[in-house]
Amino acid sequence: MSSNPMTRSFLQVAATEEVASPLRVVQIEGLVILKIIKHCKEFSQAVVTGQLLGLDVGSVLEVTNCFPFPTRDDDEEIEADGANYQLEMMRCLREVNVDNNTVGWYQSNLLSSFLTVEVIETFMNYQENIRRCVCIIYDPSRSNQGVLALKALKLSDSFMDLYRNNNFTGEKLREKNLTWVDIFEEIPIKVSNSALISAFMTELEADTPVTQCDYDRLSLSTNPFMEKNVEFLIGCMDDLSMEQQKFQFYYRNLSRQQAQQQAWLQKRRAENMARKAAGEEPLPEEDPSNPIFKPVPEPSRLESYLFTNQVSNYCNQINGAAGQSFSRLYLMKALHED
Repeated sequence: MSSNPMTRSFLQVAATEEVASPLRVVQIEGLVILKIIKHCKEFSQAVVTGQLLGLDVGSVLEVTNCFPFPTRDDDEEIEADGANYQLEMMRCLREVNVDNNTVGWYQSNLLSSFLTVEVIETFMNYQENIRRCVCIIYDPSRSNQGVLALKALKLSDSFMDLYRNNNFTGEKLREKNLTWVDIFEEIPIKVSNSALISAFMTELEADTPVTQCDYDRLSLSTNPFMEKNVEFLIGCMDDLSMEQQKFQFYYRNLSRQQAQQQAWLQKRRAENMARKAAGEEPLPEEDPSNPIFKPVPEPSRLESYLFTNQVSNYCNQINGAAGQSFSRLYLMKALHED
């Protein structure tokens, strides 16, 4: 039995709209956020990761569940056990009728240390099997300053095209109009709770006593957080300086090669003029076999882009922490004067 043409055209349009629909928001259930925070705080001195499960609905990526990954190790057998653990966990969730569709992963972060090639490679591996995914980054150290440091990131499409071709030359970056701020895209996060949970939290708020954590927010000390940021910033600036030295070395070699090519070309032209005066055939003005005509490989700009991104994040965090400290100091000064 043939299908209705109107039905086929409707399905084609719907499929086209689904593919073209950009990701606008990541909707996370409150229980998932609590699980992520608990896991990251239990191993605050190490980087921990976990799987995000949920549904991809139009322009909204719904994260409804998560589970932690086992601690990573270089041993291949332990890595294989970790993969089997993930498959077994997802099978168990499927048996109890819980969302088991992978929509990305989460990981802890220490002061913007997530801007690495390893994170980009993880994104690319996920993209091979998932149409679109996100990485939820949680920073326990920054959250201790009174801000929920939770963000959802994805790689930009233009950056993924360049990464697949492994071509980060200046010409390609200018062609794609790609700068260091265009590597990651931050997706807004929306926290979602059921009506029962919202009602329960409302009941809890009325009876919640003041705890020591409430007074800790008034602490005027930000020295450890600021010191770590400055320390990481100095190290990142050293790495960025090393990358700049690579480009300086490349441009010096390129200038030296161009000077050698011009000298060789002038010599060849003078030789051809002599041969022409003698009635002989001129020699070609290009010699691909000559080493001076072999192109000098341009270093990749990926590392410098990542270091620049990290420097920007460290500066923003230092600026934000310093602004909060000044606000508290001015507040305390006004209270003392009163």
